[in-house]
Amino acid sequence: MHFYSLALLGSPLEPLTYHSETLLSIGRKVSVTLSNRETEGVVLCEVEKPEFKTNSILDVLPFVYSESQIKIAQFMAEYYGCSLGEALNLVVPFERVDSRVHGNDNPPVIPAKAEIQLKEYTNVTITLSSIQIQALDFIRSHPVSLLFGDTGAGKSEIYMCRMDEVLREGKRALLLLPEISLTPQMQERFERHFGDAVVLWHSKMTPKQKKVTLSKILDGSARIVAGPRSALFLPIDDLGLIVVDEEHDESYKSSSRPRYNARDMAIYTGSVLKIPVVLGSATPSLSSYAKYPFYRLRGGYYHAKRTFVFEPSIEALTPSLDRAIEKNHEGGHQGIVFIPTRANFKSIRCESCGNSIECPFCSVGMSLHRNVRALKCHYCNYTEILPRLCPKCHSGHLVTSRLGTAEAVEHFEKQFPDIRIAQFDRDIITTQNKLIKVLKAFNNREIDLLVGTQMLSKGHDYHDITLAIVMGIDNLLSQADYRARERALSLLIQIAGRSGRKNSSTVIVQSFNESFFRNYLDDYETFLKDEQRLREGRYPPSKKLARLLYAHKNGLKAKGEMEAAVAILRGFCEIEIIGFGASPIEKIGSKYRFQILLRSGRSTDLIRAVRSVKSPLCEIDMDPIEFT
Repeated sequence: MHFYSLALLGSPLEPLTYHSETLLSIGRKVSVTLSNRETEGVVLCEVEKPEFKTNSILDVLPFVYSESQIKIAQFMAEYYGCSLGEALNLVVPFERVDSRVHGNDNPPVIPAKAEIQLKEYTNVTITLSSIQIQALDFIRSHPVSLLFGDTGAGKSEIYMCRMDEVLREGKRALLLLPEISLTPQMQERFERHFGDAVVLWHSKMTPKQKKVTLSKILDGSARIVAGPRSALFLPIDDLGLIVVDEEHDESYKSSSRPRYNARDMAIYTGSVLKIPVVLGSATPSLSSYAKYPFYRLRGGYYHAKRTFVFEPSIEALTPSLDRAIEKNHEGGHQGIVFIPTRANFKSIRCESCGNSIECPFCSVGMSLHRNVRALKCHYCNYTEILPRLCPKCHSGHLVTSRLGTAEAVEHFEKQFPDIRIAQFDRDIITTQNKLIKVLKAFNNREIDLLVGTQMLSKGHDYHDITLAIVMGIDNLLSQADYRARERALSLLIQIAGRSGRKNSSTVIVQSFNESFFRNYLDDYETFLKDEQRLREGRYPPSKKLARLLYAHKNGLKAKGEMEAAVAILRGFCEIEIIGFGASPIEKIGSKYRFQILLRSGRSTDLIRAVRSVKSPLCEIDMDPIEFT
């Protein structure tokens, strides 16, 4: 009889011991029971026979996790405060085939199909400028490097040339992208060069599409794999390069347990596999700028003039915006309008009593969706019919605040019936096919004006956008978040960068903070240096942060757990308790939420302190980027 320590996939429990009459290899996936329920686990190691009674392993499955996959998952569990089973649940294992991986990371034999593609993958020759060649030399010479390149400076071409080199070595490359950057344009660009050697992986694929893609990855025919953060955990056994494009993007940070950052996990993965990692962005995060060697790639292929016009205004559909849109359309050009908020309006309140109509399950205002005559919570998705009277005082004086994309679309359609307008946000773009359809229509000049949220900033490269309107940027700048300045400026630069590719463009910004934005619009590096000095000794990158979030339907229970943790944490002199109490959004999905925010100079001190207060009610968020 053999006894094994197993990590149960998706379970918050620590490893448990099971027995089997079969000798099993480390990393093997098996089927077991837990509390009379069948589940799956991963063999971590063989152990001595315990004193307690153990359950039998039910079945040995034809999948195996490699040594490096387990090591990466162990780091995630240790750093981000989750269980090993939760970390391994993100990882796609290898299929157990004799000619492939057997849990010991031996390099597999590349099938003949892949060898043919290695000879034929380059369909379009890339010619780099002298500056791009210098950038390529730079990223070759560093294990981790940051390609700090202006919009349109040719970062993608540098990525592809570096991938060429890796493929010639018989290895493969992984390109990580923010989810919504998996555009038809990006796909076409890589397929034009690499042909069928490119595969995409993302959450909007059907199970059948995922199965086909995974088979190409496992048999070696997929040489370039592109996808969002989940693609990092695919079974690519001969990986030679990881590229993290738009590395500043917040979608790389998971908003649910385990709250890992795919950019940082990519860097750790590179260190485990001993392969280079390239980060790229026109507006890199301050943490990457301060930590990694970078090459500053200035300028670009586009030399059209871009003029910024600031309108001191809150979010409002003003006559000047209408005139700008009308004039741009008369010139035969396209435009984009950015608004931070979806729906018609962010909130609805009563003028008589001041009551704001909140979600019954979350302590946030409901958003107005007039097309379906409903109020919707953007946190838990609860929806109710739009009321005619105030639920509190029964007055009919209901007013709205915080303009949304749907309201703007309705306004522009009414003002300009001849302008073809499309809404571009998560309310409309719910599938990959819808994304492809809208962007294709825009590229074919079937749409004149795109009105959307931050999706507008994600890597879309169309050459006849001569007007960009940015609304609500002051709401981002004034958020109670140490990264508010960085997020607002980065977003403005990214959206402005969608315009002026071919012809001169105008960027209209509704803001009362013109002086701040103008100081840095043409010199983001100066902003990063100034911001680094401003945060020194208080916030990342000079300090490390951790957020402990306690949630329960019984608010007193969640609060009690938090207070007990605070009492323990006060005994750690290496960390500082910045604050604790009710979360800014105190209730989501009927659960009351309390939080503790910690600060320290070293990650190890934070991890040690956090592990001392582990609780089933607590969710650990290392390096948090949201604080609500």
